[in-house]
Amino acid sequence: MKNTQIVSKTPAKDLPACPVEMTLMLISDRWKVLILRDLIPGTKRFGELKKSIGHVTQKVLTANLREMESQGLLTRKVYAEVPPHVEYTLTDLGRSLKPILEAMCKWGEAYKAAAAQKEPPTPDSR
Repeated sequence: MKNTQIVSKTPAKDLPACPVEMTLMLISDRWKVLILRDLIPGTKRFGELKKSIGHVTQKVLTANLREMESQGLLTRKVYAEVPPHVEYTLTDLGRSLKPILEAMCKWGEAYKAAAAQKEPPTPDSR
């Protein structure tokens, strides 16, 4: 991993010893993975994230964004405008998760393709 700024509320001695568990601790929430997916291409406003993610409530999205900011995965920039304008950008640490998300995407596509081959034919496909 590149030189990245790691911010943690948890003392190092209390973090999981297993690296897989450590990664899951940071991104295990379904919304966090989708936030990462949407921020990998670049900066997004709150409304863009909410629209892209879909069925997440404003309260849950805000809580996840704040937690990810406190963990050093993203930054939040507030512009003094009316209405408020807030932008979110991945940090170097957040961007370092890109290969993990790409691997998840590739695996998901392969799984979906394999599942489609095992499905019985639909009435339209006969």
